[in-house]
Amino acid sequence: MSAMLLAIDIGNTNIVIGGIRGEEIVFEARIATDRIKTSDQYGAEIKSMLNLFDLKPRDVDDCIISSVVPPVFNSVRTGIVKVTGKAPLVVGPGIKTGLNIQMDAPSQVGSDRIVIAVAALAEYEPPLTLLDLGTATTIEVVDKGNTYLGGCIIPGVRISLDALTSRTAQLPGIRLDQPKKVIGKNTVDCMRSGIMYGTAAMLDGMLDRVEEELGFSTTVVATGGMAQFIVPLCRREIQLEKDLLLKGLSIIYQKNQKR
Repeated sequence: MSAMLLAIDIGNTNIVIGGIRGEEIVFEARIATDRIKTSDQYGAEIKSMLNLFDLKPRDVDDCIISSVVPPVFNSVRTGIVKVTGKAPLVVGPGIKTGLNIQMDAPSQVGSDRIVIAVAALAEYEPPLTLLDLGTATTIEVVDKGNTYLGGCIIPGVRISLDALTSRTAQLPGIRLDQPKKVIGKNTVDCMRSGIMYGTAAMLDGMLDRVEEELGFSTTVVATGGMAQFIVPLCRREIQLEKDLLLKGLSIIYQKNQKR
């Protein structure tokens, strides 16, 4: 049986844990990001996720981590070492990605942004505009020559919703079901429409402006937990990709193997 890579992405809301053999994602799981959990707790959670998919720590041949949450990173990394005995490869400065990052401070680009760009480039021809609808909604542009040009960071769908419900006494929490109409007839429908059609319209408008500034059109690819809810409401043609993070981690791992 081919070697299994344990790929972990630490995001602000969730930690994505994936097992990858060759090109195949064997399993994918999510656990909540918790800034006060110890390395032992994270180790136990990773071990129980492996167990859930009938795998043992000894089945893990190597590991790779990307993280945008520094306080959690060390706990997870130490937890992985305790459980698997393997020191993970970490996505960060000095690692080979194949990207030419044209930013004021390349080291400040979130590692998740880089991972997603690498994965998208393996599947699509640049120029690309990449949307990631997670805790934040981000837009990034990758031009020909794998050149990372930059992008935009926007409050995420859930951040906007939480802000709305926490600052307004009479507005309830809502589920993100697809709105029936743009013009809602009750409070919940009005909120759902505003958040979901509002985000879709914002993305359509931002994509127009991004391409106007570039002077050419791009292939648009979306990923992230909220993408499945918002992308169907957009008017632009957008490719929906679920597993870009894990695919990107796998590709970066391969690029950094000593030949």
